[in-house]
Amino acid sequence: MVAEDHFLLGTFGTNTDGGQSLTSIPERWENSFENNLKLAKLLDDAGIDFMLPIARWIGFGPTNCHGNVLETMTWAAGLLAQTKRLNVIATIHTAAYNPVVAAKQIATIDQISHSRIGLNIVAGWNRPEYEALGLELPASHEERYAYAQEWYDIVGKLWTLPGAFDHDGTFWKLKNISALPKPMRQPLIINAAGSGEGRNFAVRNAHFLFTPTIELEKSKKEIADLKALAQQAGTEVRVLTMAHVVCRPTEQEAQDYVTYYGRENVDWQAVDAWIDLQLAHAKSFPDGVLKSIRDRVAAFHGGYPLVGTPRQVADGFLALHEAGFSGCTLAFMDYIKEFPYFRDNVLPLLEEAGIRRKASGLV
Repeated sequence: MVAEDHFLLGTFGTNTDGGQSLTSIPERWENSFENNLKLAKLLDDAGIDFMLPIARWIGFGPTNCHGNVLETMTWAAGLLAQTKRLNVIATIHTAAYNPVVAAKQIATIDQISHSRIGLNIVAGWNRPEYEALGLELPASHEERYAYAQEWYDIVGKLWTLPGAFDHDGTFWKLKNISALPKPMRQPLIINAAGSGEGRNFAVRNAHFLFTPTIELEKSKKEIADLKALAQQAGTEVRVLTMAHVVCRPTEQEAQDYVTYYGRENVDWQAVDAWIDLQLAHAKSFPDGVLKSIRDRVAAFHGGYPLVGTPRQVADGFLALHEAGFSGCTLAFMDYIKEFPYFRDNVLPLLEEAGIRRKASGLV
């Protein structure tokens, strides 16, 4: 993925019940490993670049939304063992994983996958999950990202230093640590960041910064600012965003389906619980935005809506590309049922526009 120069595409949230749809309809996504593997093979054959999961330890709200979630490290290992080209990202909360253990897990999956494993580093934000794990959520973003930085510094040394070493830091006191095997090459690093602290962390450490987009004009400026910040730090970071796709032969069919699942059958308790958690502890969205986009959260879980015909959906991706994004995650109501139509009708338009290559051209 780091070497690719086309517009990257990958799925988001398939390891969790309902995927990226806060709806009560019975046909919403079932997150079984069997379904994830079926989808991974479809994506692999179509030349899609990656799969990115959500890491959750408990559900939220009265309906226990996202209470059923596959753990991401083992999920990634299972998918990578049975695919050939697809990159799979493990989402890791730094507070939940010992860095010595995590470094060896990633290095092991690196061998399984021939270096197709990636790491999405989460500094932490969800207080109820911390409490469920017997941990205390640091009060400030500064402390959370200082912890994440020390955690990743340890992992990075374990991946690269030839011998054993001690670590005497603020958060970790480790003696005579080492790690073999080491990854065959530097694993892909992603960080989802909305706050200033998070974006500084991503610029220092990540290949890709993952962030939502609300308005494309604002996103253009944000991306330019991020690239300038990276240049000042002597690094380079590319920016990914998230989209929710409802693609049908006609615009009316697509809009009717959004009305059905995202207006008439919304799990409003889950929507409001998610917004309250974000407002209380996270800074993934700009201040003041979440309450104003409640309907969009309900229908698209904060993703950029790409609704309509294949031509309209393709034009949406072209607009994201023009804004400066290097790629985008995809969410569908039912990934397995909806992806083939997207593959057959939208991907050729993106290839024709020159922002994607055919699957046969990938290695």
